Amino acid sequence: MAARSKARRRALEILFEAEQRELSPAEVLASRARTTDQVLNEYVPVLVNGVVEHRETIDELLSTYARGWTIERMPRVDLQALRIGAWEILHNPDIPDGVAVAEAVALTRELSTEESPRFVNGVLGRIQKLKPTLTEVTEDDEA
Repeated sequence: MAARSKARRRALEILFEAEQRELSPAEVLASRARTTDQVLNEYVPVLVNGVVEHRETIDELLSTYARGWTIERMPRVDLQALRIGAWEILHNPDIPDGVAVAEAVALTRELSTEESPRFVNGVLGRIQKLKPTLTEVTEDDEA
């Protein structure tokens, strides 16, 4: 497994754990750094912090483009994979959009339900397709 793929999985685990334990992702990230002998890939905090920083806008987009699904109803693993994928599409120009989508789909294929990869692919595919107009909106929100 490639280093960035592993980093995405770690970031998903941290975001998932933070939500389940009602902690901030920063607390979970710091705890992982203190309690493990493994060196965290430098991309893990980039992903976690990026998702946290843009979570409100990302969740609004996910709510809009996940037809028939609210954030509250989404499987939690799917939601974290969607957040990571959306952040990479909209805020990380170093990652090709297709890679962001494929990696999020791969995470859900490995960690979630049988239907999840198709769902995640559909939602992120819509965001990817609409990226030019969404990028303008997210830039306005940041200004």
